[in-house]
Amino acid sequence: MKNMLSKINRKDALTLGVLVAMFLVFFVVLSTGMASNQLKNMIIPMSYYILLAISLNLMVGVLGELSLGHAGFMSVGAYVGCYVAVTLVEKYPSMPLAAYLPIAMVIGGLAAAAFGVIIGIPALRVKGDYLAIVTLAFGEIVRTLVQNMSVFGGALGLDTGDIRPKNTALTLLPFTAAVVILSAILIMNLVRSKHGRSIMAIRDNRIAAEACGINVNFYKVAVFGISAFFAGVAGVLYGHNFTIIKPETFGFNMSIEILVMVVLGGMGSNMLGSVVAAVVLTVLPEILRDFQDYRMLIYSVMLVLIMLFTSAPAFAGIRERLSLGFIKEKLTAKKKAKKKSKEGDGA
Repeated sequence: MKNMLSKINRKDALTLGVLVAMFLVFFVVLSTGMASNQLKNMIIPMSYYILLAISLNLMVGVLGELSLGHAGFMSVGAYVGCYVAVTLVEKYPSMPLAAYLPIAMVIGGLAAAAFGVIIGIPALRVKGDYLAIVTLAFGEIVRTLVQNMSVFGGALGLDTGDIRPKNTALTLLPFTAAVVILSAILIMNLVRSKHGRSIMAIRDNRIAAEACGINVNFYKVAVFGISAFFAGVAGVLYGHNFTIIKPETFGFNMSIEILVMVVLGGMGSNMLGSVVAAVVLTVLPEILRDFQDYRMLIYSVMLVLIMLFTSAPAFAGIRERLSLGFIKEKLTAKKKAKKKSKEGDGA
């Protein structure tokens, strides 16, 4: 862990700082009873959406491959992991959450990673829009299969009432915080490593990467598997937050929602952007719940405006002034000016 943290740069350290501060605030407001019911219901979804966003960013932003099947990987993890948890609780009723939840997350993540590799191998032959169609088809196939499997409850969904904690948000928060922060550290180190540079080289120019001796096929399949693993872990957290896991939850709209978070946050190594976008897009629909008749309309318009602000050249100057680099530069210039004025007064 110490070696992993030593490789993190300032930008990644800021992301980790934001995550740690956010979870500390969540813990304080939950443990002191300051959190409203609305906030309690949003804390765990915010957490697993952050995990989904940073894992998809690894595939879309770092590798440069468009995927619309992330909800499919999430559903595999949710069903397999929660089925394992339900089975363990039925067999060992006294088993605590701290024992079966990590087992469920590992098994659910590995099951999703296996499907990621299975999809990654044929996906080597396609790219761009064609790859998006392949991954979209995978997500729909998984949803249809699960919907017709009695072992997972069929169309009625998998009942997870026995494994769902009574005080869900506060009980799950320590596990959720640990998983999200650890996953962020692992992905950061992967991106900063020589393997991460190889993956980004494939994104920038595949032919040049192959000419340099980079095994393109290996890295593409590996990224599919790693990204799917974290999506599967997020699925297990999702399953422990609800009493029933329904197949229709993991449809096309869920994949698009996760992709919007990645695009809105800024693709590539900008993990902080994905974190902020996941939080904003999770909270925004709940804030607009008072405007029930126009909620989705307002939400859509705000999404368009945010996208324009973050990408349109007309707002480039404003974005630059609001960037951390610009603010830091201004503060440094002010300090230097003050120092010079003091030196001048002393002379």
